[in-house]
Amino acid sequence: MRHTQIAAIALMGAVYSHGQWVNYRDPATPRGKDGKPNLSAPTPHANNGKPDLSGVWQAEPTSPEEMRRMFGDVTALSVPGDDVLTYSKYFLNLLADFKPEESPLKPEVAERYRSLSQNRGRESPTANCLPPGLPNLDVGPAPYKLVQTPRLVVVMYEVFGGHRQIYLDGRKLPADSDPLWLGYSVGHWEGDTLVIDTIGFNDKSWLDAFGHPHSEDLHIVERLRRRDFGHMDVQLTIEDRKTFSRPFDVRVTWRLVPDSDVGEYFCGENEKDKTHIR
Repeated sequence: MRHTQIAAIALMGAVYSHGQWVNYRDPATPRGKDGKPNLSAPTPHANNGKPDLSGVWQAEPTSPEEMRRMFGDVTALSVPGDDVLTYSKYFLNLLADFKPEESPLKPEVAERYRSLSQNRGRESPTANCLPPGLPNLDVGPAPYKLVQTPRLVVVMYEVFGGHRQIYLDGRKLPADSDPLWLGYSVGHWEGDTLVIDTIGFNDKSWLDAFGHPHSEDLHIVERLRRRDFGHMDVQLTIEDRKTFSRPFDVRVTWRLVPDSDVGEYFCGENEKDKTHIR
């Protein structure tokens, strides 16, 4: 059963191949004597003195040992260009750190989750060319590009060509808004940490690849701190009173993908997987 679940995810997933400008070396990237990017160099700062979070980022993979401990031998279940061992465990299961008896998932929602998980190949939004939501994109294997200005941060997701606008201009979250796949986001700085507050989701996306659902009451707070040039510490606080009995945190690391960029991705273009998924 566990192997079947991973295999279904591999079929549903796209082959994420982040785009590059061939032979382009970003002059702003610090390098060692061997010419390779120095990801442990000091954190860059913007003109306003705040840490500059700009760059192409990707969730750091969970160690192969832990992935095998949690999900079994997944090596044979990878497909060309999409290696399961390059995933974060939270992409597969956002509640990976919880024992079953300690899960914050409400009992009435757990039954729906089991149904979605068992029918993942047909029910998954991404299998139907619909976009993934949050926090799936924050912990997924596909890269995303942050573009930072003093009043606005834009996140450009390679997968499904999605994007977010995070307003830093002091505006409040909308009191009554149309539900969106990626919600409405505002942010502010607490020292060197960017705090992002997001509400206004629809209930169509999944929180992870295994199929944990959420309601339109989903509320996500992201705390981003660029530890050094090549690493971002990210804390996600998930709250949804209709889905979970209490808020919970997930901590991941984003790793910079230097000398690179995000590419195009359109699900409906030459799509041939859906008819083979059972």
